[in-house]
This record gives sequence, structure tokens and C-alpha cells, in this order.
Amino acid sequence: MIDHTASAPPMQSNRASWRDYLKMARLDHMTKHIFILPGLVLAYVLRSPSLENAWWSILLGFASAVLIASSNYIINEWLDREFDAFHPDKSSRPAVHREMSAGVVYATYAGFSLVGLLLAHAVGNLFFIVSLLFWVSGVIYNVKPIRSKDKPYLDVLSESLNNPIRMMLGWAMIEHATVAPVSLLLAYWMGGAFLMGAKRLSEYREITSEPGGVALLHRYRRSFQHYTEERLTISCFVYALFSTFLMGVFLIKYRIEYLVAFPFIILMFAHYLSLSMRSGSVAQKPEKLFREKRLMGISAAALVALAVVSFVDLPSLHGFSTPYFMTVSK
Repeated sequence: MIDHTASAPPMQSNRASWRDYLKMARLDHMTKHIFILPGLVLAYVLRSPSLENAWWSILLGFASAVLIASSNYIINEWLDREFDAFHPDKSSRPAVHREMSAGVVYATYAGFSLVGLLLAHAVGNLFFIVSLLFWVSGVIYNVKPIRSKDKPYLDVLSESLNNPIRMMLGWAMIEHATVAPVSLLLAYWMGGAFLMGAKRLSEYREITSEPGGVALLHRYRRSFQHYTEERLTISCFVYALFSTFLMGVFLIKYRIEYLVAFPFIILMFAHYLSLSMRSGSVAQKPEKLFREKRLMGISAAALVALAVVSFVDLPSLHGFSTPYFMTVSK
């Protein structure tokens, strides 16, 4: 039951341990880096780069991505501690209920950031530039005066920017001279915006269903002062439309065979939206999506289809990318 008084729980007097500081890095969220893999595959399929020392670059690249993402999580949790106190789940985070040293937090943040960027530089210049953008996106999202997470719609768009960044990280691990197709990056961005919009929709439905939930939600995050269930649902629909349109542009320009996987991708969007409307939805915790068996089944089918048509040509589909008019007798 949500406290209808919308008051934050009192700070406990117990000091944080080293485990609490490490927990802020959210290493259990490494599953999100699965979004890097399509960049790797597509770079190989579309550009056929040399794979000499590729495994070393991939290993360093993933380690760098994990460290930079963790640095973003650390600053997120520290700067959000007063707001997370009003969230039913996030109020259990160490920064909310433990006495933590600001110096240790910022030192940990700096350490993760520095090592992550040094590893990125060892991979290559393009990978380093993308990694630096990954780190900067965390600052824009969490730190004043910008703090985009407090602004409606911009919060979703700035957070989901990590999706195309992760794709480019995968691409840049083995392809050091070019940028991935813009249509694909934009499609990935809008797909991420759909996921983040669905997450907020789920949070809104869950928290506002309890007495005093609206006031609590407004204290938890300022952007929710603008959002309503209707606005969030419509935004998810718009993000999904943009994503599928841009994916269509990409496949027509670069590889029409990916059309085979499109029904599975659309089914993924539909099922994920249905998940966001369930009580206690896993959509609120994307790092635990692997526990949703049906979604994983649909995702696996989409991945298999994409993997197969990445290497199998289907000339019969090429007619879809050329103009054709059916003739009728007069």
C-alpha cells in the first residue's frame, strides 16, 4: 500500500558498506548491453571488416561499456536519492536509506568513468568518441542545469538515446572507419523511446492506482506532472510508428531480406505494450525482461529470422523495392 501522505521515509543512521557503494553501479543491469550485439552483426554483414584482433576489441569494448554505464547509474542514484524516496521500489536503494559519503560516491563515479574511457580509447578513435557520448548522455540526463529527466518527452528521448549509442558501440568495435546507417540508428532510438515510454506508462498505472499515488508520482519525478495515461499511451504509439517506419527505410535501402523478420518485430512491440499495462509489470524493470518467457520467445524468433536472412539472399523479395503498377484491361 502506498503511503497516501506522500512523505519520504526517514533516513536510517546506519552507514553504507563497500557493498552498498558497489550496488550503486548496478552491475546486474549488464543484460541491457544485449543492444550492442546487433551493431556487431550488422557491421559484419554490411561492411565485412577485417576481424584481425576483433575478439580483443570486443572484449575491451564490452568492459568499457559496462563501466561507463555503471558510472551513469552511480550518478543517477546519488542525485536522485531524494526523489527515489517517493518510489515504492527505488526507495530501497542504498543512497536513499544508508548514510553515504559524497566523496566516496564521486570518487567511485570518477573511477568507473576514467577506466571505462581509457579502455574505449584502446579500442579505437570511433569507439572512444561514441563512448564519450555515452558518458555525456548520462550527465545530460541526470545533472543540472539540463537534467533532461525532469522534462516531459525529453526525458524519454534522452534516456533512449542510449539505444543507438549501444548499437554504435557494437558497430565501432569491429568497424572503425564508418558510421552505421542513420535510418537504422534513428529506428533504434525510437524503439528505445517506445520501451522507455512503456516503462513510464507502467509506472503511472501502477502508482496512481493507489490512494495518494498521483501526488507521490509528481514528487518522484517532475515530468510526471505533465503525463497522463492517455498521453503516455499515445506517445508509445508514436514512437512505435516512427521506429517501424525507419526500419522500413533501412531494409529497403540496405537489405530487403530483413522484411522476413518484420512480423516478429511488430509482435514484440504489441506484446511489450500489453506487458506495460499489467499490474507489477516487468516493463518497469527492463533488466529483468529475460524472465518474461513469451517475450523472450518472440524475441528469439525475431533474432533467428534476422540472423538467417543476414546471410541468405532472397532475390524474390527485391521486387518490393521497385515501383510496380498492375495493369487492367480497358
